[in-house]
Amino acid sequence: MTQASPKDHWEAVYATTQDEADVSWFQDSPVPSLELIEQARPDKDAAIVDIGGGASRLADSLLERGFRRITVLDISAAALDLAALRLGRRASEIQWIVDDVTAWEPVQRFDIWHDRGAFNFLVEAADRAAYVARLKQALVPGGVAIIGSFAADGPETCSGLPVHRYDAAGLAKELGEDFVLLDSRPHDHATPGNAHQRFQFSMFRRRGEPAA
Repeated sequence: MTQASPKDHWEAVYATTQDEADVSWFQDSPVPSLELIEQARPDKDAAIVDIGGGASRLADSLLERGFRRITVLDISAAALDLAALRLGRRASEIQWIVDDVTAWEPVQRFDIWHDRGAFNFLVEAADRAAYVARLKQALVPGGVAIIGSFAADGPETCSGLPVHRYDAAGLAKELGEDFVLLDSRPHDHATPGNAHQRFQFSMFRRRGEPAA
C-alpha cells in the first residue's frame, strides 16, 4: 500500500473529525503560546504567523487581544475550514494559507513566527532544512520564533506518524546560529482523553536589527 502524502493524511484526519476537541492536540486555550507571545511584547500591528495552526484557537485568542495582522498556515484546507467556521464573521480578519511549510514561498515578512507541533513531524533532515529556510525568508531580523514540540520524554508518534522530539538545545541546533534562544519551558498537555503528553516551548530571536 502506498503511504499517504502528508497533505492527504491531514485532510483525512480533519475530514473525519466531527468535533475539534476529538483530536489529541486540542487545547481549549493555548496558554503557553499566548504567554510567550506576550513576553515578546509585540504591538497590536505586529504580523504574526501560526505555522501548522489548523483548527487551533490561537487565532481566536489573538483577535480577542486586539492583534490585527494574523496569518494561519496549514497543509490541510479542511483544518482551516473548521477554524474559519468557528470564527464566523471574524474569519475574514485572518489571512488563511493552505500550503506545506517546507514548500511555501512567503510573500510577506512577519514579526512573530509561531509553531505548536508542526516542526516535530519533520523527521527527514531535508524537510527540516526547508522549514528553516522558510523561517529565515519569513521572519524579520530581530523577530521572534516560538516553537512548541514534543519534549525529549514526550510521545514518539502522533496521529499515526513518527515525530522528532526536542529539548531547547536540540531546537537551537536545528535553527542554527542566526537564532538566539531567549526562553524555554516545559508543558504538560492533557489530551481530551485525559492522557498526558510532555511538550516543550522555546522562544528564539533572529539575529539582526529590525528595519527602521
